[in-house]
Amino acid sequence: MPSSPYETLGVSRDATQKDIQSAYRKLAKKLHPDLNPGDKGAEERFKAVSAAYALLSDEEKRGKFDRGEIDETGAETAPRNYYRDYAGAGGTAGRYESAHGFQDFGDKDDIFSSFFSRRGRGQQSMRGQDSHFSMEIDLLEAVNGAKKQISLPGGGPALDLTIPPGTRDGQTLRLRGKGEPGFNGAAAGDALIDIRVRPHPLFQVDGEDVRYDIPISLSEAVLGGKIRVPTMDGAVNVTIPPNSNTGKVLRLKGKGIRKPGGGHGDAYVTLKITLAPQADPALAAFVEGWAAGKAEDPRKNLGGNA
Repeated sequence: MPSSPYETLGVSRDATQKDIQSAYRKLAKKLHPDLNPGDKGAEERFKAVSAAYALLSDEEKRGKFDRGEIDETGAETAPRNYYRDYAGAGGTAGRYESAHGFQDFGDKDDIFSSFFSRRGRGQQSMRGQDSHFSMEIDLLEAVNGAKKQISLPGGGPALDLTIPPGTRDGQTLRLRGKGEPGFNGAAAGDALIDIRVRPHPLFQVDGEDVRYDIPISLSEAVLGGKIRVPTMDGAVNVTIPPNSNTGKVLRLKGKGIRKPGGGHGDAYVTLKITLAPQADPALAAFVEGWAAGKAEDPRKNLGGNA
C-alpha cells in the first residue's frame, strides 16, 4: 500500500486541487463499497483513497505534510532538526531564556510585588476562548443530516455533533460551551466545527440541484420502460420514454438538496446507453440487415467537414 497520499491518488506533488478532486472521483467510483459488495480489498483501498483526499484537499494539512510536519495519517512528526538542535543547545531546546535575565524587565522584586498587588485587588472574570476544529463528512450526511462524534485534541470525552439536513460545504457548526474553560467563574467558549463535504462518486451538486448519469440498456432505450434510479433519499421508479438517446435528461422534481428557505431542488438524470461487454451475434445480425438503420445519418448536422 503506498505510504504517500500522492501515490495513493496517483497524482504528482505539484497537482492542482482540480487534479486531486478528479483523481479521487475516478478512484471512488471504482472502489466504492456500494459498487463492490463483499470486496474487502476494494473497501480498504476506498478508505485509503478517502483518507488521502481528506489530507490533500485541505491546503493547510497538505502544506504540513509537504514540509514533513505531519505524516500521511495527519499525525504530527518531530521537526527535522529537533534532535540536532536539542543536542547543540545542551539539552535546552524548547525552553525560553532571556540573554539578560531579569534585566529586560527592571528589578525582579518590583515584578513580583506588582503581580501580587494586582491579585490582591481581585481578578476579573473572562469568557473562555472558542476552539476551532474541522470535520469531513459524506455528501449524503450533509444532505440528509447525521449524528457524528468529534474527538478533541489533547484527549477528553468526544463531543456529540448533530449535522442538520442541508448542511453546506464550508459551513461552521457551533457547540455552545464546549470550547476553552472560562476564567474566574466565567462561561466557557464555544467549539466551532468547520464542515468539509467530500465529493460523491455519483452525485454532482449544482446549487440546490444534483446531476448524475444513469446507464440504460439498448432495449430500454429503444422500447422504454421503468427502471430503479438512486436519489439523495433513496431509490425511485423512473419511466424511460421509448426511443431515448444517450444524453437525454430526465428531471426528478424535488429530489435535489434541501433549500435554506424550505423545499428541495431537483435531480437531473442523464441517460447513457450501455451495450453488453460481450458481443451479441443475434443483435449484430439484426443490425446488419436493418435497412432503416443504415438510411439514417446521425452526423448530418455536424457540417461539411464531418
